[in-house]
Amino acid sequence: MRKLGLIAGGGGLPVEIAEHCERSGRPLFVIRLKGFAGTALEPYAGAEVGIAEVGKCIKALKRAGCEAVCLAGIVARPDFSSLAPDLRGLKLLPKAIAAARKGDDALLRLLVDEFEAEGFAVEGAHEVMDDLSLPLGYLGRLQARDEDLHDAQRALEVARAVGRLDVGQAAVVASGLVLAVEAQEGTDAMLSRVAGLPGHLKGMAGAGRGVLAKAPKPIQETRVDLPTIGPATVEGVARAGLAGIVGEAGRLLVLDRDAVMARADELGVFILGVEA
Repeated sequence: MRKLGLIAGGGGLPVEIAEHCERSGRPLFVIRLKGFAGTALEPYAGAEVGIAEVGKCIKALKRAGCEAVCLAGIVARPDFSSLAPDLRGLKLLPKAIAAARKGDDALLRLLVDEFEAEGFAVEGAHEVMDDLSLPLGYLGRLQARDEDLHDAQRALEVARAVGRLDVGQAAVVASGLVLAVEAQEGTDAMLSRVAGLPGHLKGMAGAGRGVLAKAPKPIQETRVDLPTIGPATVEGVARAGLAGIVGEAGRLLVLDRDAVMARADELGVFILGVEA
């Protein structure tokens, strides 16, 4: 079993991966990205590294004997002018700035290429944990109505369309009307916007109408940036007056699955995985 170097940003995903490695006995070394990784990762063997300290990161991974890396967690797009790169990061910076102008996916591909050039295998979170992704069918006890299924199909079409432009990964549709698409603000902020829309455009808590769809961008490097939902997503959907969530089976990560199912059943939200 090859040793994994977990390059950890914020949120619950890196913690789930670290706990999985601990349970399964997989050797692990955690690179905690300064300003992003949470304190829950501090007990694990690892190092704290700045986001532009590429050389320090690679040296730490090699010294620890890592053969594979997994990039996981929330990392906001940096202000390049405020970075403090090491020598390796400084050499990479012009390429990173150029890639960032093309979109988030181009920037992530650059990072993947850099690690692969150093001989590391790059594993997606869903490859490290094969039970992390959304299954085909319903997750939880609630099922969609016919009108919800029409909204789900439309919302997925819109999410994929904005993904082709490297804008975002999510969209909300109610009664065939596009209520919101995701950009840099993220899914939670998008759902907050939907919650503030007039009531006749959507449903209400306990009587939801409309669907949140999340889908990977067609050009996306799926090993580092698959769309994700967690308990907070379910709560945001309910507050926004929506009926459910739809995603592509195997291509949407579900964090804290038991809690997601429990909150969805409690709040009356369906979760559906469809064929990619």
